[in-house]
Amino acid sequence: MAQAVKRLFPGVKLAIGPAIEEGFYYDFDSTRPFLEDDLARIEAEMAKIIKENYKFEKAVLKREEALKLFAKMVEPYKVELIEEIPDNEVTIYKDADFVDLCRGPHIASTGQVKVFKLLSIAGAYWRGNEKNRMLQRIYGTAFESKAELDSYIARLEEAKKRDHRKLGKELELFMMDEKAGAGLVIYQPNGALLRTIIEDWEKKEHLKRGYKFVIGPHMLKSDIWIESGHYGYYKENMYIFQIEGQEYAIKPMNCPAHILIYRSKTRSYKDLPIRYFEMGSVYRHEKSGVLHGLLRVRGFTQDDAHIFCLREQVVDEIKGVIDFVMYALKIFGFKDFEIELSTKPDKYIGSDEDWLHATKALEDALKSKGLPYNVHEGEGAFYGPKIDIRLKDALGRAWQCATIQCDFALPQRFKLAYVFKLAYV
Repeated sequence: MAQAVKRLFPGVKLAIGPAIEEGFYYDFDSTRPFLEDDLARIEAEMAKIIKENYKFEKAVLKREEALKLFAKMVEPYKVELIEEIPDNEVTIYKDADFVDLCRGPHIASTGQVKVFKLLSIAGAYWRGNEKNRMLQRIYGTAFESKAELDSYIARLEEAKKRDHRKLGKELELFMMDEKAGAGLVIYQPNGALLRTIIEDWEKKEHLKRGYKFVIGPHMLKSDIWIESGHYGYYKENMYIFQIEGQEYAIKPMNCPAHILIYRSKTRSYKDLPIRYFEMGSVYRHEKSGVLHGLLRVRGFTQDDAHIFCLREQVVDEIKGVIDFVMYALKIFGFKDFEIELSTKPDKYIGSDEDWLHATKALEDALKSKGLPYNVHEGEGAFYGPKIDIRLKDALGRAWQCATIQCDFALPQRFKLAYVFKLAYV
């Protein structure tokens, strides 16, 4: 696709073009906005390139050679990417007169591409940062056969009918207003009633399972977020402001308030486990380019729980949460989902020993339930590993739903304790 775009629009600069789950995209910097009519022209040029059956040639260049090459080609985004590559060698691929930065591997030639379709045009900030230049992103997909492509297009059309943003407007469930702010949801009467019914069910089910309701404030002093570690590891996603010379932050998570409740009095081992639950509204500084209806917002309400328990109770408590999640999915008719176990990231708090113990506890609970899961190395939260349950939509795209985390770090940071039984001889 990038080769076709460069042929048709020689002044365009190339950014990045990865494969994604549903196909591929490429980001372009162009002074001329791409139009829907341009997609047909680009597709026609792509068909020519496929017919010409150019061989893909791999070349490994020294980093300095690659920098000179793309600087000469006046491709500033490629130069920026190469400058950040730590290795001294850089891989490029060539076909005919087209050269691109790519790790590979590739198919043997352009003629091996079977069936493809360009789908849409969207805006995207370079590297996802709204402070950078807005680029133009073209999405596409490819399949082995026309039948597969036709099936995919049919699913796309079906998904458009079911798009929750469209249904939300038609059914007067929720709305968003730019004057109120991007990513901030306003529930209309129908949506508020539906949400209340769901929340009432949630509360009843939590009570059945021994949870106690709590409610935390929408903002806390920054001192608390420093103590929790959020200030150092999550600050860029928080809304921070001053009140009478004291710094506060709107909560991106509910855990510190729940921890303060636990810490407010002396606890005995006999009290454990203690299960707190809150329908807690949180606010996170999501970039405008990733906001998406109700699925990616800046303000949302979580059915959020924290369980304080003994080390030997951890696995059983995780099993209980897994059972609860599976029950909720069944009640709401969700059958197509995937489970991920995310492990220690590069930036984390707590000891390696605790991370190993927490990860093993999550893994043991999943295995005991016979649930298949994928391991995502390095994708855990900074304070602990987690299990993510991702629901699939009509297009088969996965969206994060329930999360189960095992956190040894925050109790240590807040110096949580309990009175243990004493044995006398």
